Amino acid sequence: MPINLTKGQKVDLTKGNPGLKNIMVGLGWDVNAFDSGADFDLDTAAFMLGQDGKCPTEKEFIFYGNLEHSSSSVKHMGDNLTGEGEGDDEQIQVDLSAIPANVEKIAFTVTIYDSDVRRQNFGQVSNAFIRIVDESNGQELIRYDLGEDFSIETAVVVGELYRNNGEWKFNAIGSGFQGGLAALCGHYGIQVA
Repeated sequence: MPINLTKGQKVDLTKGNPGLKNIMVGLGWDVNAFDSGADFDLDTAAFMLGQDGKCPTEKEFIFYGNLEHSSSSVKHMGDNLTGEGEGDDEQIQVDLSAIPANVEKIAFTVTIYDSDVRRQNFGQVSNAFIRIVDESNGQELIRYDLGEDFSIETAVVVGELYRNNGEWKFNAIGSGFQGGLAALCGHYGIQVA
């Protein structure tokens, strides 16, 4: 049985699962039934953060334009342009044993592509979730359903993996931002052209 988290809840990931190495972070969502005149394209990203809460370089920003970190510790499995169907819409694979020592935390985010032009926001998105699966056996370890508490936001920090005394933990964040991906990049120290 996976642990179902609520916003702000933190849980040990590796302590209760000794030997856990390869995990899959799955993110999913549904778009509400009304038509905004344009398709929704939600994008996931992983920001690999140092002690200061910022990405050491732009190479630590893993998204549809940079699918894999040079350490091979974080791999984005590709952009899903529609969000159709059941289950995960996008997935990120993480090799906990390969994460560089200068990375303390990995923040997982979802943004709405071209939200300004398409006049879309997370108030039009429902059933958003993040889940962590042990890739060695396919077992879902953690699940966090975001709920419907967003309205005008165009970017959400869904959750983060972080180091704590040599173990990895997960924190269910669920905090929204306005300004889409550019706002998140600024927050995490990435310069956006």
